Amino acid sequence: MRIGVPIEIKNNENRVGMTPSGVFELTKRNHEVYVQKNAGFNSGFLDEDYTEAGATILDTIEAVYDVADMIVKVKEPIEEEYHLIKSNQVVFTYFHFASSEPLTYAMIKSNAVCIAYETVEDADGTLPLLIPMSEVAGRMSIQQGAKFLEKPIMGRGILLGGIPGVPPAKVLILGAGVVGLQAARMASGLGASVHILDINMKQLRYVSDVMPNNVVSEFSSEYNIRKHIVDSDLIIGGVLIKGAKAPKLITRDMLKDMRPGTVMVDVAVDQGGCFETTKPTTHQDPTYIVDEVVHYSVANMPGAVPYTSTMGLTNVTLPYVIKLANQGWEEACKHSPSLEKGLNIVNGKIVYKEIAEAFDLEYAEA
Repeated sequence: MRIGVPIEIKNNENRVGMTPSGVFELTKRNHEVYVQKNAGFNSGFLDEDYTEAGATILDTIEAVYDVADMIVKVKEPIEEEYHLIKSNQVVFTYFHFASSEPLTYAMIKSNAVCIAYETVEDADGTLPLLIPMSEVAGRMSIQQGAKFLEKPIMGRGILLGGIPGVPPAKVLILGAGVVGLQAARMASGLGASVHILDINMKQLRYVSDVMPNNVVSEFSSEYNIRKHIVDSDLIIGGVLIKGAKAPKLITRDMLKDMRPGTVMVDVAVDQGGCFETTKPTTHQDPTYIVDEVVHYSVANMPGAVPYTSTMGLTNVTLPYVIKLANQGWEEACKHSPSLEKGLNIVNGKIVYKEIAEAFDLEYAEA
């Protein structure tokens, strides 16, 4: 199979779809890999690294899309890429269709085979291709939140861990999944007072078992959320519903109950966000203020640490890329229930129910 790895052209997206190590594993299996010139540069990988691994370097993104049977990338195609995608071409990436109607319609029109990292699902319900980026984003949410709590950036002017004689900041985390657990680990390690809310009692018991004493678990309800936002300094939104839009757990009217300079970090922004006032931002312009509350909702947070993120992503995507390359998408999905759940749009038909429901479109069995 011919596999293409283009440059990511989304704003400030520095990751790349595959490391040279991943390329080597494909070329030694007699697949052809075409990498766009400088695609790996911002992640710390040179063109020479890719050519030594057996890749062919192409000058333009158009050339990569034109030659490839399968495109392997990181983020969803943006408008400039829509016309490059060919009928029957496999595109393997993060799509997050439920948060973008234009992208959904564009991929339906393309007649491509769209396999989404975020909906590949193991038998135990875990999302193996989402986990490493959720780990990165969860940890980064605390780094960024601590930064934007500083007064020059319109935050409350509070140090996350406090100092002797001065109490630490209070961090409220919505969701005890991968993002929430990683955020809690970082925040508690910095000495903050952490409250983590979820509706899954099994997860809350796990939090109580593994987290230090400065992490308190509590059942999530609107009542409890409203109770905690009044005195929280940093609020992390880490709620995920597989393939669907995130629920709006903090509404616009709740902002008036928060203290000026409170910081909200919405890690669920790729799925539409779990705050009503969320709108996607970029690393170049990451925050905005609504009712004196600082909002951080960068849609590709792991892109700020591209070396770590690219390595972590290739570690988990490569086995699936190899299956797709070796067997073709139909056979690979037939023999891998996990990969089959990654099918979102196939030859103009939506085959993932939550996406069809998000836009009231017709759903077809995969």
